[in-house]
Amino acid sequence: MVILRQGDYVWMDLKTGREFDVPIGAVVKLCDSGQIQVVDDEGNEHWIFPHNASHIKPMHPTSIHGVEDMIRLGDLNEAGILRNLLIRYREHLIYTYTGSILVAVNPYQLLPIYSPEQIRLYTNKKIGEMPPHIFAIADNCYYNMQRNNRDQCCIISGESGAGKTESTKLILQFLAAISGQHSWIEQQVLEANPILEAFGNAKTIRNDNSSRFGKYIDIHFNKRGAIEGAKIEQYLLEKSRVCRQAQDERNYHVFYCMLKGMTPEQKKKLGLGKATDYNYLAMGNCTTCDGRDDSKEYANIRSAMKVLMFTDTENWEISKLLAAILHMGNLRYEARMYDNLDACEVVRSASLITAASLLEVDPQDVMNCLTSRTIITRGETVSTPLSMEQALDVRDAFVKGIYGRLFVWIVEKINAAIYRPPSHELQSVRRSIGLLDIFGFENFTVNSFEQLCINFANENLQQFFVRHVFKLEQEEYNLENINWQHIEFTDNQDALDMIAVKPMNIISLIDEESKFPKVGFGPTVHPSHPLCVI
Repeated sequence: MVILRQGDYVWMDLKTGREFDVPIGAVVKLCDSGQIQVVDDEGNEHWIFPHNASHIKPMHPTSIHGVEDMIRLGDLNEAGILRNLLIRYREHLIYTYTGSILVAVNPYQLLPIYSPEQIRLYTNKKIGEMPPHIFAIADNCYYNMQRNNRDQCCIISGESGAGKTESTKLILQFLAAISGQHSWIEQQVLEANPILEAFGNAKTIRNDNSSRFGKYIDIHFNKRGAIEGAKIEQYLLEKSRVCRQAQDERNYHVFYCMLKGMTPEQKKKLGLGKATDYNYLAMGNCTTCDGRDDSKEYANIRSAMKVLMFTDTENWEISKLLAAILHMGNLRYEARMYDNLDACEVVRSASLITAASLLEVDPQDVMNCLTSRTIITRGETVSTPLSMEQALDVRDAFVKGIYGRLFVWIVEKINAAIYRPPSHELQSVRRSIGLLDIFGFENFTVNSFEQLCINFANENLQQFFVRHVFKLEQEEYNLENINWQHIEFTDNQDALDMIAVKPMNIISLIDEESKFPKVGFGPTVHPSHPLCVI
């Protein structure tokens, strides 16, 4: 049993803390022959029996008031780290270092720490000279690139809602400010964000502005250190969100922004109404988003598109495709029987006529495409009717194909405006800073295959951090025969290998199974068909 004086600071290991429902940090208020009374970090009082007091030990002085760099923590364990972040968060200090890694805790409010004056204070400073800040990481990337003449990369990782997208925008803001050029290309690079967020972000139960795709932005600098261009790569867009959302979630922002921001005349041409009129927008029973003004956001999107050289014709074509998707979601089917086969028909309706008109195809072609599958073998064409369930799957696959290709085209259009291919003589002097902003780890009641891919990508990022923070450092200690205490950590490499590396990995098995024809499996559209986008 550890005897503690009244008022001593203590911490408990997480296992014990969970056992007794006591948070990790606590202050001893009373110690007598009966029980030990402690007050936790939330101000709640708890009683612990003396025979369990062996799990309690005095807190290291560095853990009492917190430290800026957690490498300096005396209690270098999960309990000590979490308490350090909690102490700083309560003082509105949302940034904390772990060596060269910055830990950011989302405050879910706008703090006055991103002004031009803050940018000036963090310019050309070494890590540790100033309090922890996202600008310090951006500055470190920039000046390492300049001093060492080497490309840099900043990886931004965390759970959904942690603030990754906002951190990316802040780094871009800092780099644009210190490059000193204030040029049109810098403005274009910054204006790419509102467009990508509109088409690639959505409200989820965890985050009102959740990225549903991964992006890697490569920012190019000339020999003077000024931004001269950028290139964006996109990964794993969650296409299933276009036709399916969970309760209290929304579809992609752009649909709601369009319906709120368009003029009545424009909406009339596209046959559009309110968000609640469309199955693809209302299935989550959530068509509004606190803190987002969809009408204002639409104006920002249009403004950004002008900066990125989208023409009025291109904007209108995008609107037609988005409207067609909404009308396709409202198509109604009726079950039929043909030659003892389950079949169905698309009910002729205003939604069908409008969708076909916006896609510039004949309504009958749309009906045939969505209700039958065509196979060509040895020059003969065989058409098979689809059941209602199969037809709905085809309809959803069709709209996902449209949206996926539209998103890729938009990214390519942005790159056409902001990317400057290097000339041969400038190839050796141009440097870049890469920013990786990927969607966060999430775990729902029902997780889709896309969610598996998202979480798998996040686990690989986590493994990257683990390798650099624990594995490589500890290997170096062993090589130098340094006397130190081995730190245990969770290593998910075996699970990652099982999913994608081993010869008979899960992804390979899924891929192999999906190639075998299945009776009643989802049909395909013939490649020559005008509606084939899959």
